Amino acid sequence: MDMTYRGIINMLVMCGCVGQEGGGWSHYVGQEKLRPQTGWTPLAFALDWARPPRHMNATSYWYAHSDQWRYESLGVDEILSPLANKEEWKGSLIDFNVRAERMGWLPSAPQLQTNPLDVAKTAETAGKDPVDFARDEIRAGRLKLSCDDPDNPANWPRNLFVWRSNILGSSGKGHEYFLKHLLGTTHGVQGKDLGQTGELKPTEVVWHEEAPEGKLDLLVTLDFRMSTTCVYSDIVLPTATWYEKNDLNTSDMHPFIHPLSAAVDPVWESRSDWEIYKGLAKRFSEIAPEVLGKEKDLVLTPMQHDTAGELAQAIDVKEWSKGEIAPIPGKTMAAISVIERDYPNVYKRFTALGPLMSSIGNGGKGISWKTDSEIELLGKLNGIVTEEGQTKGLPRIDTDIDATEVILSLAPETNGEVAMKAWQALSEFSGRDHGHLAEAKEDEKIRYRDIQAQPRKIISSPTWSGIESEKVCYNAGYTNVHELIPWRTLTGRQQLFQDHPWMRAFGEQMAVYRPPIDTKTIKPIIDTKENGEKQIVLNFITPHQKWGIHSTYTDNLLMLTLSRGGPIVWISETDAQKVGIEDNDWIEAYNLNGALVARAVVSQRVPEGMVMMYHAQEKIVNMPGSEITGQRGGIHNSVTRTVLKPTHMIGGYAHQSYGFNYYGTVGSNRDEFVIIRKQAKTDWMEEPALARALEKIS
Repeated sequence: MDMTYRGIINMLVMCGCVGQEGGGWSHYVGQEKLRPQTGWTPLAFALDWARPPRHMNATSYWYAHSDQWRYESLGVDEILSPLANKEEWKGSLIDFNVRAERMGWLPSAPQLQTNPLDVAKTAETAGKDPVDFARDEIRAGRLKLSCDDPDNPANWPRNLFVWRSNILGSSGKGHEYFLKHLLGTTHGVQGKDLGQTGELKPTEVVWHEEAPEGKLDLLVTLDFRMSTTCVYSDIVLPTATWYEKNDLNTSDMHPFIHPLSAAVDPVWESRSDWEIYKGLAKRFSEIAPEVLGKEKDLVLTPMQHDTAGELAQAIDVKEWSKGEIAPIPGKTMAAISVIERDYPNVYKRFTALGPLMSSIGNGGKGISWKTDSEIELLGKLNGIVTEEGQTKGLPRIDTDIDATEVILSLAPETNGEVAMKAWQALSEFSGRDHGHLAEAKEDEKIRYRDIQAQPRKIISSPTWSGIESEKVCYNAGYTNVHELIPWRTLTGRQQLFQDHPWMRAFGEQMAVYRPPIDTKTIKPIIDTKENGEKQIVLNFITPHQKWGIHSTYTDNLLMLTLSRGGPIVWISETDAQKVGIEDNDWIEAYNLNGALVARAVVSQRVPEGMVMMYHAQEKIVNMPGSEITGQRGGIHNSVTRTVLKPTHMIGGYAHQSYGFNYYGTVGSNRDEFVIIRKQAKTDWMEEPALARALEKIS
């Protein structure tokens, strides 16, 4: 996947198109991300009260905790460069991920097998510095990293809160593995794990012969519709829809800040997202003193992009776990920080802007600035906390509108004074004056009620590499080219050659063609589940659809009417003819990962050799049973499984360093194949489960 992207961007670089008006490349949803990012992060991650935050890259997290690594059939030797010494590059894909976590390249969750609160207490009892104590205990092997043993009950995720995501019905690659191992419920996994097949097991990770099924104790979902994730949840908290709450809507598709405004109150028992979490914080604070007070917490942080840590391992790769170098927090392993948590005061802290915004300030992308005037402004806008306690005198964040004002006031994209401070901070690094890019809007301060009256265009900010101008169309890399701001790479230039040892080992120094990988999900099953119909093996692709936004609205009657009224799979006329499939037939797609059922859309627009199921169709509307699994349907991710790539795990190497929502492992499934066939009998599973089971027995 990334080779395709690198090939395109290399072509543009070589043609001098990057950073030029009308040039560049807008892949997926543009070239940038959340607009007022540096105003949002303090609120979202409580950076006004404690730093650093504890983050995790989702792909590695779910790969480990849904136990997809136990089924990994792709050998490292299959993707290594023929020039690499295979003896030096042994192991499974999760072994490489664990090595990356140990060296501080990637985050880990959980981080330590022992509760970090207990680790800090033990260190203090022994009269030792918690950071030094943790480092020494990790080196001695007495304090274990969770990533070394993901199937140990001490390392399982226990509580999962899903906020307006649909991980079990849309985004979770390897859906059936989530059901089997994370939730411990009925599933459609058809394959056996490495222990059952006798294949090569990981060497860096503890192997448990019996795989856990059901790691979560509690699954809570906030949503305004009954999504697949809601169906599987223990608790569903109904949240307000677009016109029942006050919020901000920003995108990288356009330069405007949009409001969501409450036209009516939330219906029935639903509340806005802000009120739900505010209520949870209040109740948590009330019961916390029973078990928790003020506590010291140990937080492990990977070497972050745009920090000094991004050059921690710029010369060579040495692993402390192999005795090649000493474990040094922030250099050869993750940085370790001691954070004070005040659990009984979570609610107070949730509803006030904390003191770190004044004492430390704000920033992003490697630059920082003071926020004293913004704190003063927010005190006037939102009011000051008057109640006694640690938040007295601080700006309030009581309501959702208060929260929007925090974001708008702190972000350089919506506060001209902050934009000038941010550009000045960057000027100190570059040695050039960039203030002219925002000078005309220095006095502009966008308020929530301003955008309610009219969407407002953002202000140019060094957070992004394009500018907002009446003369220049936005394009990424513009300031690097025209303001001579160094590129955020090892060389400070547009860097095409990647010389990290892991890049060299896997033959990816330059953009080259990489043949499709073999996920080995077809051969073991293709002749074992016959139903009398002809079968064909096709490449399985899941592009975005036009009958919904991800999974949202796909169950809307209008959208169902405009499509086929339920799950559909697109297949070429040529392939359909080969196996006797006609338009609108109920068909089944399956492999070792699972199975899905859908109607066939036979189309001349689909190339021969591939089949498409648009992302994201759920199994909650018009879904019959599967002949393969004996359960209702399946979703587009029922036949996928996450496969990690070692070159996405590199850290401590300038531009190849972890960044929240920017850099880390991804789950690409473009090389997945499925077996397609027509259903012999379409079972709507309307009889009780017991009756169906007795019918099978008879």
